Amino acid sequence: MSAQRKPLQLPGGDRLLLHSCCAPCSGELMEAFVVAGIDYSVFFYNPNIHPLKEYELRKEENIRFAQKHGVPFIDADYDTDHWFARAKGMENEPERGIRCTMCFDMRFERTALYAHEHGFPVMTTSLGISRWKNMAQINDSGQRAVAPYPGLSYWDYNWRKDGGSQRMIEISKRERFYQQEYCGCVYSLRDTNRHRKAQGRERIQLGVMFYGDDPPASD
Repeated sequence: MSAQRKPLQLPGGDRLLLHSCCAPCSGELMEAFVVAGIDYSVFFYNPNIHPLKEYELRKEENIRFAQKHGVPFIDADYDTDHWFARAKGMENEPERGIRCTMCFDMRFERTALYAHEHGFPVMTTSLGISRWKNMAQINDSGQRAVAPYPGLSYWDYNWRKDGGSQRMIEISKRERFYQQEYCGCVYSLRDTNRHRKAQGRERIQLGVMFYGDDPPASD
């Protein structure tokens, strides 16, 4: 079993808006908030996720987990045209580069606006729990997003510490969450498939891998 997280205390307010990218990344945070008695809602705004089938898989799973815990779920617009417009010229940027910064900025700007308009004094995101992400890059975007709103703060807690990353996997296996094989956008999917092809592996198949399932048999 993984280590227990220290009891959480929400800084600077009594309500929290959690930007969630997916159920596997947010599951550990959500359960920790419930244990700590934090009043929070889930905000799902991820127009980067491509294609629509993948988007629906990730969203519906997140809705199911929120309903299990009785947590409000805000389903924001899937405005892919806006995302592609902001990504123009960045199509060949590497993962963790300026395209990812743009993507974080776009999603957090919408989250911060919603928090401001609906009286949430604090916002955070589940994105930073993934070891594949640059936490400083994510937190910088979060701080920029809240800057226009004096009454709103961004919680830059390190969700990976105190066994958070391990519990993320444990919860994902327990809930049999969908196991994503790329970050989410069409360019991430393209580059991941290119890498797999170079290794002699099959292309990604959407909707087939789930945490806790036996790995596919090798040829």
